[in-house]
Amino acid sequence: MSDPQRPEPPTHRFASGIEIERVYRPSDLADSDPEARIGEPGSFPFTRGIHAGGYRDRPWTMRQYAGFGSAEETNRRFRYLLERGQHGLSVAFDLPTQMGYDSDDPMATGEVGRVGVPIDSVADMEILLDGIDPGSVSTSMTINATAAILLTLYETVARRRGVDPQRLRGTVQNDILKEYIARGTYIFPPGPSMRLVTDTFAYCRDELPDWNTISISGYHMREAGATAVQEVAFTVANAIAYADAALAAGLAFDDFAPRLSFFFAAHNDLLEEVAKFRAARRVWATVSRDRFGAQDAKSMAMRFHVQTGGSTLTAQQPEVNVVRTTVQALAAVLGGTQSLHTNALDEALGLPTPSTARLALRTQQVLYSESGIGATVDPLAGSYYLETLTNEVFDRAMTELKHIDDLGGTLVALADGYQPDAIGDAAYETQRAIETGERVIVGVNAFTDEGDEQRPTPQAIDPDLERRQVERTRGVRERRDQAAADAAVSALEAAAGGTENVLPRIRAAVEADVTLGEISHALRRVWGEHRP
Repeated sequence: MSDPQRPEPPTHRFASGIEIERVYRPSDLADSDPEARIGEPGSFPFTRGIHAGGYRDRPWTMRQYAGFGSAEETNRRFRYLLERGQHGLSVAFDLPTQMGYDSDDPMATGEVGRVGVPIDSVADMEILLDGIDPGSVSTSMTINATAAILLTLYETVARRRGVDPQRLRGTVQNDILKEYIARGTYIFPPGPSMRLVTDTFAYCRDELPDWNTISISGYHMREAGATAVQEVAFTVANAIAYADAALAAGLAFDDFAPRLSFFFAAHNDLLEEVAKFRAARRVWATVSRDRFGAQDAKSMAMRFHVQTGGSTLTAQQPEVNVVRTTVQALAAVLGGTQSLHTNALDEALGLPTPSTARLALRTQQVLYSESGIGATVDPLAGSYYLETLTNEVFDRAMTELKHIDDLGGTLVALADGYQPDAIGDAAYETQRAIETGERVIVGVNAFTDEGDEQRPTPQAIDPDLERRQVERTRGVRERRDQAAADAAVSALEAAAGGTENVLPRIRAAVEADVTLGEISHALRRVWGEHRP
């Protein structure tokens, strides 16, 4: 009998609603079949990782996200990071590039180079890759609505340097559905946007077989407020929609699925995050096998990149962000990520400086080289708590996927606003918990310091860069063969209005020095723009 004078202890639960027991015992796993639900590393259902040897065989890819100012400045930052042990490039593009506007477009005024690098033409891409061999480095490009254009720009630079496109390795994010759900950098209506995605699948199958054609992103949904369960479920629901579209376009699942990749956030609830990554692999393996009849193990093995949570960083006591980022990076590695970006401590204030970017990279290097974390595969496997939590995230994500199916599928649910509304509700609950003190944020609603703080100065942006970038873009147009450019645009519009794959036409336009904005406007003329 409980003591009436002693209040009941508070219920502890994650933001996803999963209740945390005081202690976990073997009986919590009594109904779980270890072979079916846990398995072995490198084997279905891939709960324990997609490679049998884990990090003993190879480290995760340390891929720091960078892009700002100009192609020249970003190239210097890339080379700085590569010289300090970074394994691959990860390109951040400015908003005009993401939205299909050249730097001299009136819509781009004031935004050129602010949150990423402006890439208007093949001339910019040449500068971005100056001194970097596209054939020997893996490059990730965080780009969606204009992903096909950036991919062909990258390929064109490689071809001009004599690099066989068959050797090119990297990823275009190319995940337009999450833009409608959580982020907003879309251009075209959903139908044509999905066509661009599947055309990219088909093009890369033939031209760039080692390129990852999509990075299906839960990251931006999590940053918008989604819970860990929603992040897994909505990401896999989007993957199902892409797979359905590719099948409708005549592709076989095992032809494109091995090149699918995924992108998740790592937030502060360490063990829920580890469980989330393990459960996500199991969800995708199950969906691939049972829904799509996958035969190739690579189609069922979920490969993913992780970025630590930008929304968890605070402008107050920014040095504490190093601790947050380390916890999140630890979760990603314990969860078996294939590549990782660690945010810099000053990103709540602005763009990271070289020194803070280096510290973020060193965080990964310490984890790999000094912590011993990679000495064994899936080191937390068998924990009563972790396995119970993994099962709970899996079961809740599968229930959510069934609910989306019952609504009519991802696209119908999105048209009805289901995913944005669910994420908005979760974000509201998180903010309410912070404001009431139920959820502690060090330096914000607890352990605060009185008086002014010494804050780092973020990376400065040259105020003259926009003018120089505009001049370079206009110079490209002045020097090109205008007749060839016009012919390439006409051919692209004809392809967009028909059924042929548009990527070869986009590449031909790029090779004729047609700019990203001009290509985007040609497609706008045929497909229109999405107006929510």
